[in-house]
Amino acid sequence: MSFPASFNRLAAANLAAQSAEQLSLAAVPLVAVLVLGSGAGEIGFLAAVQTLPFLLLSIPLGLAADRLPRRTLMVLAEGLRAASLLVLLAMVLTGAMTIPWLAVVGFLGAVGTVAFSVAAPALVPALVPRESLGRANGRLELARSTAFAAGPALAGALVAWVGGAAVFVLGALLSAAAVALLVRIVEPARPAPPDRHPLREMHDGAQFVWRHEHLRPMVLAGVVWNISWFVLQAAYVPYAVRALGLGSGAVGVTLGCYGAGMVLGALLAPRLVGRMPFGRAIQFGPVVSVFAAATMVMTLLVPHGALAGLSFFLFGAGPIIWTITTTTLRQAVTPHGMLGRVGAVFLTLNAGARPVGAALGGVVGAAWGEAACLWLALGGFVLQATIILLSRVRGLRELPA
Repeated sequence: MSFPASFNRLAAANLAAQSAEQLSLAAVPLVAVLVLGSGAGEIGFLAAVQTLPFLLLSIPLGLAADRLPRRTLMVLAEGLRAASLLVLLAMVLTGAMTIPWLAVVGFLGAVGTVAFSVAAPALVPALVPRESLGRANGRLELARSTAFAAGPALAGALVAWVGGAAVFVLGALLSAAAVALLVRIVEPARPAPPDRHPLREMHDGAQFVWRHEHLRPMVLAGVVWNISWFVLQAAYVPYAVRALGLGSGAVGVTLGCYGAGMVLGALLAPRLVGRMPFGRAIQFGPVVSVFAAATMVMTLLVPHGALAGLSFFLFGAGPIIWTITTTTLRQAVTPHGMLGRVGAVFLTLNAGARPVGAALGGVVGAAWGEAACLWLALGGFVLQATIILLSRVRGLRELPA
């Protein structure tokens, strides 16, 4: 069964937008190091600023996605990303690049990412039949996984061969292509939303998530997963160098296994989901995350880079199934007029958990060493799997009415 033309345009725009984002995320720190001689402090500052829109603007942009045409919001978001990439290009060509300006432009580009992230999943149910939501989300996640796996490598190669300007030119062209595809989407009309105070609207979205028997455990498991993941991320690179004896190239290969796992998981998702009850398909990702974390802990006994690579591969393959299935369930049970706000609640809480996990990993690693972080992360992944395994989600055989 083929998808409608408007969804095909959305999927192609998503691939172009995700690719532009991954290119810029990889290229900016590289250029900052090579051109400005930046160190870990400056790069960490840039990364922190780029996460702020996820915390500060997800809810307001989710509200906008429920009040404005979602296609319009995505066009504006991608246009903002394209403009930020052109500003980066101008700074490279004129030699006007500074860390503060890189932070400002990175913040603006991330605003575009957040708006696109809340509007696109909210638009999908209006473009495809209900029974095709899972396949549609799988196709969008495959694009994201492909961009995640290939974008950083391509950005690094372009910076090394021809300089950072080429990366920003390519990224701007991809964003412009995404805009051209988005404006051709035919979005069905929605009833005008009630004239209510924005704070009340945001409260209703959060209350809907918390009171729903399926959404509440999903958002709790997602928060615990992100804290655990960033605890692991905070410790992995020093652990890999000191305990596993890996060089920078080998560390990069193990980290790249994550993207490879995402691509394979997105490709296999339709077949896996079709062969098991829907609730079990949702539980698949959290359970695989436990095995992935246990594999990383095994490196304490068998310190080999191959085990670390396998761990990251599993972390990519399992949770991408979770993303596809939980997005599908969220779309199925949420009223169309609340899809933007509900998606924004998930995005805000997951983004807010990341600095908590990173800080926790830093404190635990400094006090008790990287091995303690691996054990702490494993405990967190066991907790997030337990939340889902004990929830009402396990009883779902198909999408609820």
